[in-house]
Amino acid sequence: MSKILFIMTGADAWTLKDGSKHPTGFWAEEAAVPYQEFKKAGHEIVVATPGGVVSPVDEGSLAGENAKFRAILEAAPEFRDPIALADVDLADYAAVYVPGGHGPMEDLAVDARSGELLATALRAGTPLGVVCHGPAALLAAVDADGRNAFAGYRVTAFTNAEETQAGNADKAIWLLEDRLNEAGVKVEAGAPWSSHVEVDRNLVTGQNPQSSEAVAEALLRQL
Repeated sequence: MSKILFIMTGADAWTLKDGSKHPTGFWAEEAAVPYQEFKKAGHEIVVATPGGVVSPVDEGSLAGENAKFRAILEAAPEFRDPIALADVDLADYAAVYVPGGHGPMEDLAVDARSGELLATALRAGTPLGVVCHGPAALLAAVDADGRNAFAGYRVTAFTNAEETQAGNADKAIWLLEDRLNEAGVKVEAGAPWSSHVEVDRNLVTGQNPQSSEAVAEALLRQL
């Protein structure tokens, strides 16, 4: 039917306040669940990353009951054969989706090409879905004057409360909820670890991994 672009991290580590590197990547559920939903609806998926590197999965996201997502990811050729963000032509895609994990905090938050693509999709009215730490990528969508393209939009994202409960807030150089608010993006926080989705025009955002399916469903409704 249509092509959906997955913009994904290329980072396998997140730099902490003390300079140490926390192993990371993308969060399995946030890629696997929407992937399945989009494929079930008949859409084609193309993965794009900085430099066209294979996006690393955060092994912590495959622990316990989440181990079920490994088979989905390993069976999906799209995750093994990404294109470079530099080679993306947005005219080829009906929607854009950005999964989270701490990886985007490391690279997509400061990747000018990713930010340019997201800003262009937003202005064009292209359905745009972003979940959990994926909204870190919105921080790079700035114009020449430093104004964020998403300023004034209502979003949700992984909250300070959730980062604290996960044990990472004190270690982080910056927190996603804080940075988005500072950029003029309006963060709406739901209850920690519960599905929470915000839809503002063509922008669909989800708060945490538990929101992945609901974000995919909302994005499909826009398509």
